[in-house]
Amino acid sequence: MSTRPDPESFILANTSPAPAPLVPEITLHLATEITPIWQASEDWLTRQDIEPPFWAFAWPGGQLLARHILDNPALVAGRRVLDFAAGCGLAAIACARAGASMVEAAEIDPLAVAAITLNARANGVAVTATGEDLVGTTPRWDLILCGDVCYENPMTEHILPWLRACARTAEVWIADPGRAYLPRAGLHPIITRDIPTTRELEDRDARRTTLYRVTP
Repeated sequence: MSTRPDPESFILANTSPAPAPLVPEITLHLATEITPIWQASEDWLTRQDIEPPFWAFAWPGGQLLARHILDNPALVAGRRVLDFAAGCGLAAIACARAGASMVEAAEIDPLAVAAITLNARANGVAVTATGEDLVGTTPRWDLILCGDVCYENPMTEHILPWLRACARTAEVWIADPGRAYLPRAGLHPIITRDIPTTRELEDRDARRTTLYRVTP
């Protein structure tokens, strides 16, 4: 029987410090061409008892969120922020750098929680990473950020009703690079940019990504 590896040791052994293309100010533990996890097969991941390493990549939605926040720090300064389904924690780290009063980052994958903690430490900021499934909880934040969360229908159906309910008392943003299950109603565009990506993850070299505000 396989045994789940120590999360921090596994991440340090299988990633490399690198910046996201659109956010060079922030260093992350990422999968790159020189790291073992980049070329790992699904069989290898299964033997290691880990989920697909979504936390090891800077996805377009997270990059747009982070870039917009760093370029407009007044949008988050002094606010309580949640980076929901945070992946590597890129948006959360940007919020902490921009002066948010409290930053939480939520991921249900324990390796992602560890990656967020390592990435926040590498950038000298305070981010509280949690593995709790927050869907359905009463929001305690002023701003909720979601980067690239509408990639599967079950995920979208699980989170969207909660996010719309949260939008009654908090500001809710979704940054989406054209995923198939993004809802077509109740979203107000804020900014659109072409985000560099890699053919290892996407079907093109850049994805046009839009940041939306969610309405109740």
